[in-house]
Amino acid sequence: MSGHIARFTTEGVTGAEITEYPVTTGDGLGLKLSRFHRADCDDVVLLLHGLPASTDMFIMPEHTNLVSYLLDNGFTDVWSLDFRMSNRLPYCAETNRHTLDDIARYDHPAGLAELRRRVGEGKRVHVVAQCLGAVSFSMSMAAGLTGDIASFTSNSVSLVTRVPAWSRFKLRFGVPLTEYVWGLSVLDSRYGEASPLSRGGAFSRLVSLFHPECDVRACHMISFMWGAGRPGLWRHENLDPVTHHRVADLFGANGLHYYRHMRKMVEAGHAVTYDDEHPGLPSDYLEAAAKITTPMLLLTGDHNRVFEDSNIVCHRELDKAGPGLHELVILPGYGHVDPFIGKNVHVDVFPHILRHLRRNTG
Repeated sequence: MSGHIARFTTEGVTGAEITEYPVTTGDGLGLKLSRFHRADCDDVVLLLHGLPASTDMFIMPEHTNLVSYLLDNGFTDVWSLDFRMSNRLPYCAETNRHTLDDIARYDHPAGLAELRRRVGEGKRVHVVAQCLGAVSFSMSMAAGLTGDIASFTSNSVSLVTRVPAWSRFKLRFGVPLTEYVWGLSVLDSRYGEASPLSRGGAFSRLVSLFHPECDVRACHMISFMWGAGRPGLWRHENLDPVTHHRVADLFGANGLHYYRHMRKMVEAGHAVTYDDEHPGLPSDYLEAAAKITTPMLLLTGDHNRVFEDSNIVCHRELDKAGPGLHELVILPGYGHVDPFIGKNVHVDVFPHILRHLRRNTG
């Protein structure tokens, strides 16, 4: 099997009718909602990627993926929203001033509205989210913008944002150095494929000097972009070799402004608004989350080198407001994103998600 397969395709899912629907946000962006429909179902599942990922992380063909697993286990109407952080959309790699507040206010409500319009009344909606997709959806729930959600599963991080010391350093100094010294307004995992004389190519090769753990430059860049480790986002032993060599297909480019919002959140220790551009959003999302009644499953790998123990602390904080409502599962031997893209996740991780979904179906 080749190292570059199924980029922006759906060949990883069989036996389902696959349809794409355009979604327009309140601030004028076009998003994409994908439906994987095998049969009508009272419980609809919506999947949300992280940054800079896309629907592709849920439909990988090299091993059992989450969409196929859900379809095979009774959840026969699965959806995925490519929102403004998606590497399938141009906004992710543009120089822009988008924040997680924009996503919480505009993207998730618009995606849910279109989904509900398509499936009709009376369907329970469950959400499974990764990384900043999970943070932004948690923010949207805390702001009361999602309507009734039957269950929510968050991997790695939700409303508490705790990162390693090296990541704190990068958040404080990395953006100005990258923008104003190196002259880059976007970071791209594919810089390693560029000429070594180009700014991106030289940047990638500099990063690779500090990552002797493998020979995949994209793996090194992604670790630099979002993690603190060698590698930072996964454990190599959890990945199929095909996945490891095509990680740039799954995690592409992203603009730098999201890091500014993340720095503010990390300094606060939890999700907060970036500025006053969105009146009506809670300035402190964790405090506002006390009114959330949706049962949440918080997942985290015990080798999480991106958001460390964020979901562990988040579970403790949420449990104060709703004792027994939310569940925490720590995944032995896993890191940040390998709970979705690892070769054995259908055995190690997905059963936890399935149990949570079934527990909240009626």
